[in-house]
Amino acid sequence: MNRKHLTIALASALVATVGITGCKKKEEAAAPPPAAEAAPTPAPAPVETVAVVAPVTIDAIELGNAVGADNRVTTVSTVFVPTDAIYAAVNTAGAAAPGNKLNVKWTYQDGQTVYTEDRTMDGADTVYAFKIANPKGWPAGKYKVEVSLDGGQLQTREFEVK
Repeated sequence: MNRKHLTIALASALVATVGITGCKKKEEAAAPPPAAEAAPTPAPAPVETVAVVAPVTIDAIELGNAVGADNRVTTVSTVFVPTDAIYAAVNTAGAAAPGNKLNVKWTYQDGQTVYTEDRTMDGADTVYAFKIANPKGWPAGKYKVEVSLDGGQLQTREFEVK
């Protein structure tokens, strides 16, 4: 090939290259990637409430010779006759746990035990009635009832038989 032919061949190749490049479709600009979906905000964790449980307490002890259907003494008294049945109504408060026990100990004069009783509690904010009776009659004198809760928290009430 001579120089003239070579120049024409190169010029033709250059024109073809420019033509091909000019005929190409413009590429569309790439679309931006879709926006990432925002993760849903998690719901706040539920607030856990904790019930405050009050310890069981002995609120009151009432003495009398009769109780009603609600285990409360119908007429409060601290003086009895020898033939009376004697009741102690023990009013409790708080929340009793399984196994809480009330103990009632009845004593005469110098601490001689007349009767004692344990009772498993079935709830607090409840009135429990305890009773002593003596078919032969109570000897005259001073008496006391001691109420304890699970071996502690002692409350006493004194009374007299005349």
